[in-house]
Amino acid sequence: MTNISVAIDGPAGAGKSTVAKAVAKEMDLLYIDTGAMYRAVTFLVIQEGLDINDEQKIINIAKNTTFNFSKDGTEIYVNGENRSREIRTPRVSENVSLVSKIGALRTILVRAQRKLAENHDVIMDGRDIGTHVLPNAELKVFLTASVEERATRRFEELKRENKEESISFDAVKKNIIQRDRIDSNRDQAPLVKAKDAIEIDTTALTTNEVVEAIIDLVKKIHR
Repeated sequence: MTNISVAIDGPAGAGKSTVAKAVAKEMDLLYIDTGAMYRAVTFLVIQEGLDINDEQKIINIAKNTTFNFSKDGTEIYVNGENRSREIRTPRVSENVSLVSKIGALRTILVRAQRKLAENHDVIMDGRDIGTHVLPNAELKVFLTASVEERATRRFEELKRENKEESISFDAVKKNIIQRDRIDSNRDQAPLVKAKDAIEIDTTALTTNEVVEAIIDLVKKIHR
């Protein structure tokens, strides 16, 4: 049997990571949070006080950084250190799209992501998985939701993870809109629904409903 490969794409706050993690757990798949890798690079850039527009230095950081995930994919180790919490701060969120649009950086990280998919049953989420990273994925899903709903989800997530920081809903919504614009208009591998992807609007759906729908789709392929 060929390896199972599931690509989950969609804009910020559509529920990609939450859904992908749940599907991975239910189906014993390797979950690869590609967005976490870009966030990790962004975190390192900020930590080292580098210019967010200095592409060459950002590329050099990526070349010299190791990325590893916990078995369930919920934790990311950057150069051997667990940075799962640090990569989710508002400051990283505000800058990750600017870092992600660097073509050479994407080439480095995509190569690593494809290598993981070669020998495992995987589920990946991001913004260009079905169109660029895994164009031959057996199942491609494009998750979406209204801007208001996505901002609400991200706002609640940030409040839970960064209790000591003051976060406003308006700032989160503004960031969501800005990320949509940047991700959809970047030159390399922009956010776009793959032609053969199945779109699921999650605005009025629970996480469990979305998870069950995707599991059913996978089972139809591997009956």
